[in-house]
Amino acid sequence: MNAIERVAAYMHEHTLVLVTAESCTAGLIAATLADIPGAGALLDCAFVTYSPRSKQQCLGVTSRTLQRHNLTSEAVAREMALGAARNSAANVSISNTGVTDDTDDEIPAGTQCYAWVFKSGPADASPTVYSETMRFTGDRNSIRRASAEHALSRLVAYHAQWRKGDRPSTNRSS
Repeated sequence: MNAIERVAAYMHEHTLVLVTAESCTAGLIAATLADIPGAGALLDCAFVTYSPRSKQQCLGVTSRTLQRHNLTSEAVAREMALGAARNSAANVSISNTGVTDDTDDEIPAGTQCYAWVFKSGPADASPTVYSETMRFTGDRNSIRRASAEHALSRLVAYHAQWRKGDRPSTNRSS
């Protein structure tokens, strides 16, 4: 059993249904999970929001967050994940935003920002959000693949923390 198959088995065991909000990975997180037989029970939908405008319109990322933080930031990833969670009945949301090459002088190539949202039910008004930033090396597509696999593999770790009641710090700065 490979790593993504283990994630899928964990999701089945814990009745987790996923919505994704993807920028840099462009749907690859959802597609990677969809490669596993039985993924129809694990996926609700996927938002691919490459442009700042689509992040605002589809996911509710605020212009203030975009102005205050870079597109490649945990703050944007958190708002993306929360927006996807609001627009879906799924109980888990994963978002990704990042860069694969040297397009930004301030952000190293391969930088990827993520957020994971866990809801106790469809009407959960205070879901729990975890976020992190990683950096991968390689060409554009190998960074995207590594990023998608990382996003799914961390779902298990953060869900286990959430179930134990370990909540992230509310005083995070990005």
